[in-house]
Amino acid sequence: MRVDPARLRFEIEARDGAARTGRLQTPHGEISTPAFVPLATRGSVKGLLASEVAELGYELLLGNTYHLMLAPGAELIARRGGLHTFMGWDGAIITDSGGFQVFSLAHGNTTAEVKGARGRPKLDGGVISIEEAGVEFRSYIDGSSHLLSPERSMEVQAALGSDVALVFDECTPFDADFDYTAKSMQRTHRWLDRCLAWHGESGSNAQALFGIVQGGTHEELRRESAETVAAAGVDGLAIGGTLGRDKEEMAAVLGFTVPLLPPEAPKHLLGIGEPDDLVSGIALGIDLFDCAVPTRLGRHGMALAPLPERRFRYNLRRGAEAEQDGPLVEGCPCVACTRFSRAYVCHLTRIGELTGARLLTIHNLVYAERLMAGARDAIGAGRLGAYRDAILDGQAPWEASA
Repeated sequence: MRVDPARLRFEIEARDGAARTGRLQTPHGEISTPAFVPLATRGSVKGLLASEVAELGYELLLGNTYHLMLAPGAELIARRGGLHTFMGWDGAIITDSGGFQVFSLAHGNTTAEVKGARGRPKLDGGVISIEEAGVEFRSYIDGSSHLLSPERSMEVQAALGSDVALVFDECTPFDADFDYTAKSMQRTHRWLDRCLAWHGESGSNAQALFGIVQGGTHEELRRESAETVAAAGVDGLAIGGTLGRDKEEMAAVLGFTVPLLPPEAPKHLLGIGEPDDLVSGIALGIDLFDCAVPTRLGRHGMALAPLPERRFRYNLRRGAEAEQDGPLVEGCPCVACTRFSRAYVCHLTRIGELTGARLLTIHNLVYAERLMAGARDAIGAGRLGAYRDAILDGQAPWEASA
């Protein structure tokens, strides 16, 4: 680990068991942790202006190297002042390395929406090869061939001007055997060295760099990866890769992985963001979470709600919601809940009106932000366990915080 306040400073303010609150200082402002990070994959939180996202209480967004490299191109964004200026966002930005897309394309688990291919002719947007040099793949946009290497991933992220870059890695599927997972992890460690070398030679001193702990579901490999990444010259640590086939296995993997990481380092759990996973991860000491869940659910007519028996969501496209006069969730402070009825949002959603998707996206982001704010308050008061149990038992964040 390295410590350079010019790039990144992380200060822990309060602890409650393994959980902690803190402040992550970046060149574009301070982030109160633990925090949820909405996805601005292609330079936008889908359906919202950057200023609207800020007004919801968010301080950090995540952009994606793979997608922005293909369109509109990192160099085009750089010529326009970087991603902050390009998308009109004054807060901090973390960029994914493109490693998850390597996993998705190689193992066939990317949906049409993730690829952005809905409504377009089908193209061969798959991986041609994963080699030591990097990953050769075909663009889902026009079928052109590209090589995404550790150096190219770093170059793109530097051009985007994110506050935090993630090292290039391969994310193995949950059903990969031990030998493949081990070989992939070791290659990811070699890619880490190349990312650090490029980063050091490029003079990107203002951009922090997070390493990624891999190793699949195997405790032995997670331990080796945690030790390797923590010993490298990174500014923070992310937990990536497959975490199991279900929530129970994911909880087990995180349970033995998080304690392996340096206690004072900022820790980011990649791609996880359902309400039960958030409060459980916070209890383990994770500081940052990013996930498509709140925004993707909103576009698909789903509202986050204190319904553990229904995976903390319900479907506004169901006819049963068309006669409901109350808000999406009682007590929610979002505009969808304070100004409109559930019946109205249901109507907009069922006819495909974009306003419905916007209202649900706003509601879901407010729900996630209030969940995290409640967790920060609970940690400060030494009552995170009670707060987590209340959320898991079906209380809304503002009820659990009372």
